[in-house]
Amino acid sequence: MYFQPGVLFTGKGSKTQSGSTSDATYYRATSNPYYIEVPANIVFKSPTGPVKFFAGAGPYIAVGVAGKNKVDGKFLGTAFHSEENIEFSNDDPTTLDYEEGSGFGIMKRFDYGLNGTAGIEFKKTVLSVNYGLGLAKLQSGSNSSEDDKNKHRVLSFTLGVRL
Repeated sequence: MYFQPGVLFTGKGSKTQSGSTSDATYYRATSNPYYIEVPANIVFKSPTGPVKFFAGAGPYIAVGVAGKNKVDGKFLGTAFHSEENIEFSNDDPTTLDYEEGSGFGIMKRFDYGLNGTAGIEFKKTVLSVNYGLGLAKLQSGSNSSEDDKNKHRVLSFTLGVRL
């Protein structure tokens, strides 16, 4: 059993689209926030042999540091484009009943959730699959149960070199 903390710079994001670029009216929006993430996983490794299997889980916390929102589209044949930096709320995570700096179009700065990982460790390389299940709603000022799917879900793969 191992404790596996870390500090990661990670990009997350989403994309939504209505229609296609050849239609007279279509809409495509992407959001790509970047976070500093701190996972704290407990990992179990197989004890013997040159090849070790491992699996683990634990919580993570993250703080949003940058990102871009992009919108492209066409309305009745007239194209439009918009690109702007993501605006994060200035929420203090210790104030659980109030979010400072909240508003429409503003993302919550702090994210938290659960991680899961599984993989194979060779003598010089590591292969793994990871899943992050966000528990914090992303939209600032939003506490209703109507948008429960407005949370990060991240599937990632790792190819590492052991030194």
